[in-house]
Amino acid sequence: MTDENKVENKVENKDEDQAKKHIGINKIYLKDFSFESPQAPAIFRSGEWKPQTNLNLRSSHNDVEGDLHEVVLTITVDAKDGDTTLFLVEIQQSGLFEIAGYGKEELSAIVGSFCPNVLFPYARESIAAVIQKGGFPEFVLQPINFDALYHQSRQQAAQVEAEGTEKH
Repeated sequence: MTDENKVENKVENKDEDQAKKHIGINKIYLKDFSFESPQAPAIFRSGEWKPQTNLNLRSSHNDVEGDLHEVVLTITVDAKDGDTTLFLVEIQQSGLFEIAGYGKEELSAIVGSFCPNVLFPYARESIAAVIQKGGFPEFVLQPINFDALYHQSRQQAAQVEAEGTEKH
């Protein structure tokens, strides 16, 4: 085989590998959703509205079958006035994704970053709507950089692993 044929063969193999890679969204759905306003209606009679809001965000991944993967984005938002909870919202926005042809590292990045990026706008809209329906002023979650969060979590995991090997 000549060098020219080897190069052509490598290019064909690379194209075949790329053709096997596939990401598809099969279904986006609400897995769990709750809203609580434990101090209503008393909180609506108070004068000032200066809550302290907290956001907790996490995602999980489950293999379903074959190339089908479930990714669940869980977002918890609570608003407090001192020690008094004004409202608490928790949503599990989920999706079934068909992901094929990727290695372990690539799959990890897809379910840790790409999929939550797809799910977030749905969760954000649902949270804003339920808070407003709960009688509170408009609440809009700011965009989240899931790529940066994924890389940060990978760095933290590597650091923990490095510290664990240093102790031995």
